Amino acid sequence: MANTKKSAETSLDRALNPRFGQGIFTPERYAVEQKKRMESARGNLLISSCRSGTELALMVAESYQSLLREAGSGAEVTCLMDIDRSFTDSETGARLGIHVSGCDVFLIQALLDPVSGRSVDQNYMALWLAARAFRENGANHVTAVLPYLAYARQDKPTKFEREPIAAKLAADFTVQSGIDRMIVWDPHCGQIRGFYGSVPVHMLESLSLFIEEFARFKGRKDVIVVAPDQGAAKFVSHIANALDLSYAVAIKFRPEPEVAEIADIVGDFRKKVIALIFDDMISGGGTVYELSKLLIRRYRDIQIQMGVSHNLCLPAAKDRLVELYKSGNLKKVVVTNSIPQTKEFRKLPFLEERSLSEILARTINRIHFNRSVSEVFYRPRWERG
Repeated sequence: MANTKKSAETSLDRALNPRFGQGIFTPERYAVEQKKRMESARGNLLISSCRSGTELALMVAESYQSLLREAGSGAEVTCLMDIDRSFTDSETGARLGIHVSGCDVFLIQALLDPVSGRSVDQNYMALWLAARAFRENGANHVTAVLPYLAYARQDKPTKFEREPIAAKLAADFTVQSGIDRMIVWDPHCGQIRGFYGSVPVHMLESLSLFIEEFARFKGRKDVIVVAPDQGAAKFVSHIANALDLSYAVAIKFRPEPEVAEIADIVGDFRKKVIALIFDDMISGGGTVYELSKLLIRRYRDIQIQMGVSHNLCLPAAKDRLVELYKSGNLKKVVVTNSIPQTKEFRKLPFLEERSLSEILARTINRIHFNRSVSEVFYRPRWERG
């Protein structure tokens, strides 16, 4: 028995010796190396980006590193940016400059990038090729971080118009590229999660951000929260309940695509001097413009502030917002950097941009260590345990 025990100890010692077997890995040696690395079971964290997502990715990496330092960790975040490129014939390519085998990759991309001028389709192709490059070169996981989920509005065909469900096709391409998890910020349609099948889709809501941003109005009887259409009513009601404010809902219809008309507003505006309008997106700005004009016609001196998850930076929206600002009623518009904001919008005196970097860094951290993402965000009091 003594000889057997000695023999086993000798075998273990030899297995843990890097020179034994010319670097052959054994379960014992692998376990020891994993302990030294102190990495997640998902692999080594790698924050990466395609070109249109690099600005946000650098901010996310900086926020992640800062959070580590605050928590007393000396770990360093590995980054790999700008991995896509364009060929002379306009084809898109991707190339990885480092070894990625065994990595837990978080691939950040801005699908809509009005600053660079790269199209949504070009940015989507870059995302898919980058994800495929990671998977073909041994990455354990590839999580796509898409603050603005393009094609989400094409989630169903217009009645009698014989249109494709483009959102489903985009989801199919995303899954086939090798992406096995998604992080998206305030998507247009929550049901779109079903298009990705078994791939988890973390849909981050803007409740926490806007509740914190407009907390100074909490409990005021002269302030009302307004939903620009019935689809936003539930979201707006959560904000109103959290801030102890009353709320109203606009009745909107579209006589034709990209044209919005507000038929009426249901709510009690007596003694209200400030209206807070929340929407998931400003495209051409038609909805918030028509809603604001109706409020101004009915309640001449009412002040308007807005919270918007995605600003598409279209010139038509800029002109409409400037007109409302010059009327004296529009005081502030809070947007996020889910879409890179152009210089023209950043110069607007009433526009305030909020970064998603810390929210995304915290979300990445919890996924990387297999923890609940929902704990990062606000939950209404009636949903708390």
